[in-house]
Amino acid sequence: MNILFDEERLRRLIANLNILTGLPANILDPEGRDINLFRGHPPFCRMLNDLPEGHERCVACDRCKIRHYTAEKGFQFYRCHAGVCEAVMPLFDKKRPLAYLVFGCYLDESPMEEQWERSRQLLDWYPGGAGVLRPAFFQFRQYTQKEIQAYAETLEALSSYIQLKGMILTAEQTDLQKLELYLDQHYMEKLSLESISQQLHIGRTKLCALAKELSEGQTLSYLVAQRRIDAAKRLLVQSSLPISAIGESVGISDYNYFSKVFRSATGMTPSAFRKNCRDAASNFG
Repeated sequence: MNILFDEERLRRLIANLNILTGLPANILDPEGRDINLFRGHPPFCRMLNDLPEGHERCVACDRCKIRHYTAEKGFQFYRCHAGVCEAVMPLFDKKRPLAYLVFGCYLDESPMEEQWERSRQLLDWYPGGAGVLRPAFFQFRQYTQKEIQAYAETLEALSSYIQLKGMILTAEQTDLQKLELYLDQHYMEKLSLESISQQLHIGRTKLCALAKELSEGQTLSYLVAQRRIDAAKRLLVQSSLPISAIGESVGISDYNYFSKVFRSATGMTPSAFRKNCRDAASNFG
């Protein structure tokens, strides 16, 4: 199933919700993957996601909450892997979930120290100890049950508007679209011609022809590398992750090989690219 998201309108809607309520909302695809509509994550969440292990835990938590959605309808409330309150609700096309609407992160009205203690026990993996995260944790806003219920009911009504306006749609996929979408979603994994052929049920000869069509004559390996480099560029500019962690997160675990591939594609090393972008942003400011 090919899901089409009107990202511009969805991004504007989610940003407006955050301005009005102070609560971040977001949309995940049917597999629980973040489609990257929301950028203003709270300091606590940013600190977790800046570490490869923290990011992996957050991604796994998103997928887990999709798999374990058991509510009859509406939002299901839970605490994430770090003990922070969140909620999730499917957006359906007939009986199939097209996407999931989520909101959080927030704290409930129970004593803050009790909530921190719960989170502290879940964060013993964090380098330097969970205490480093305490100031950021106490920046979360507390909401009463009545406030959260009101917000949830508003979002449930809004979900009908999202579907009415066609912001999330399904469409039949061509083989070319299947390949493009698969590479977009799996470029960070270990890929081969054979594994992609098996996953998409497309013969290897046809797959090579599709890759050439997508890349104006290049190979499948080129397409994968291109997506990895594009993702690495974004991470170099938008995060403070170490170069080695960025290489790992885009599917190239060997630091030297990552630097070689990046330099071959861009003409400069990852560290030089990061410095140039930051210098340019500083000069522009």
